[in-house]
Amino acid sequence: MRKTLALAVAAVVALGMSACNSSAPSEETTTEAPTPAAANTDPVLNVYSSRHYDVDKELYDKFKAESGIEINVVEGKGPELIERLVREKDQPEADVFLTVGAESIWQLREEGILGSYQSETVDANIPAEYRGDGWTGVSSRARVIAYVKDEVDPSSITSYNDLTKPEWNGQVLARPSKSSYNQALLASFVANDGVEKAKEWAQGVTDNFGRTPKGNDRDQAKAIVAGEGKLAIMNSYYWVRMKNSSDPEEQKVADSVGLIFPEDTHVNLSYVGVIANAKHQENAVKFMEFLTANEAQSMIAKENGEFPLNPQTEVPEPQKSWMPFKPQKVDFEQLGKHLADATKIFGEVGWE
Repeated sequence: MRKTLALAVAAVVALGMSACNSSAPSEETTTEAPTPAAANTDPVLNVYSSRHYDVDKELYDKFKAESGIEINVVEGKGPELIERLVREKDQPEADVFLTVGAESIWQLREEGILGSYQSETVDANIPAEYRGDGWTGVSSRARVIAYVKDEVDPSSITSYNDLTKPEWNGQVLARPSKSSYNQALLASFVANDGVEKAKEWAQGVTDNFGRTPKGNDRDQAKAIVAGEGKLAIMNSYYWVRMKNSSDPEEQKVADSVGLIFPEDTHVNLSYVGVIANAKHQENAVKFMEFLTANEAQSMIAKENGEFPLNPQTEVPEPQKSWMPFKPQKVDFEQLGKHLADATKIFGEVGWE
């Protein structure tokens, strides 16, 4: 069933639980698998997670304290964990997969990894457009356009297409094409506008690059402040994390950078999916209910700068100041189907 992203101020944008540790992205994968529980009734939950945030650890502890359920966590990069889930499909060790990037939903479905669940609580917590059979969104993050406040009039940029205009030649910065955030962004353009228009956009942006793509989203913000460009593509929650950083230099960068939420702002989800034939199905559902409840949603939004999806959760500052904005409509369950086209386009236009 098609899941579309509709404008919903209270529910919008946007765990996402990827991309980075509270201080820096994790590059390591835990190799030890969680010990399988002896029975479905055991107070155990095995989680595979590509989210590496301090707030996640707080949530795990809180869930254990409230439910009495012990959580075993295997952390790693999304693709590595998905590969592991595929290998273990016949005898799954994970009960849930917690990750960023809704583009992986399609692959999990195709591989037969996603199970199914029923929960009136989750249905009440999360609007239908942010959940599907076997999964539910937890939080969202917006992919926006950052600009140097003293050098750019934000009213001159209203869409992603503006990044391709000749006046920004040599002024646009972005992460490499291998970034899952950029892959999802371009895949959404392929899904909504077709391959040719998506390629035109990617070519226009590539032609306007001020430097070879490198680094993470924080690096793009730092680089435009340093004068390497004037515009950058980045996720809004990185700005929040820089603003709240203990590093004075990162705070200074955040103060010098503004964010533009373009028309049809691309947002992506952090979601949790239940694994087919999970050993602890009941505990998995309890965990999903916990993550989508108001308290957990509020913690994710406040501590990690993401947008809550539960409409009952108050959106904190600065996210609230960026609302309302018009989010892009995208079919989350089909987004991953277009990743191959996005990868091909990046190669063809020379976006390294």
